[in-house]
Amino acid sequence: MSPENLILFAGVALAMVLTPGPNMVYLISRSIAQGRAAGLISLAGVLAGFLIYMLLAALGITALLVAIPFAYDTLRLAGAAYLAWLAWNALRPGGASPFQPRELPVDSPPRLFAMGLLTNLLNPKIAMLYLSLLPQFIDPQGDVLAQSVVLGGTQILISATVNAAIVFTAGAVAVFLARRPFWARVQRLLMGTVLGFLAVRMALDTRR
Repeated sequence: MSPENLILFAGVALAMVLTPGPNMVYLISRSIAQGRAAGLISLAGVLAGFLIYMLLAALGITALLVAIPFAYDTLRLAGAAYLAWLAWNALRPGGASPFQPRELPVDSPPRLFAMGLLTNLLNPKIAMLYLSLLPQFIDPQGDVLAQSVVLGGTQILISATVNAAIVFTAGAVAVFLARRPFWARVQRLLMGTVLGFLAVRMALDTRR
């Protein structure tokens, strides 16, 4: 694998992790409600989900899923619907930002890990990354397994770094936005718009 190809994929992975989605919403809300330790445990579950997707990609199972139209379309439309629901919650009158503190039940570490894992496995952005984008960076003439592991490992490292920063700064951002209603509204509208765009894009993406 050429360094240029790896750097390009890393850029794509960074752009995707910085884009609002289910993982970001869950980690922010859990970190604010239950503290950084809970956010980090949830992040461990999210990273486990990445590892599962990477192994599926390395074994070629994701390619099989893409090859089956019904399976691919079911995943794609379900993911689009989930993103649209998140967008509506942010944009509707009286909608809430994930940075807005609210009462959530205190979850045990195993449940935090499990919810982080489930949130990531059902995350349409990550499904799209491993189902559609990652294969485009693999040279079929080379070692496909090794390339899949390198690309997946790169994505996991980038996501772990960015999401850990989100967990550690969520509380400070929440305080900043609570004191500045205008910027809180801007943040909510921006996140809702991005989520809505992703939902429409995924719903219309019929590539195999």
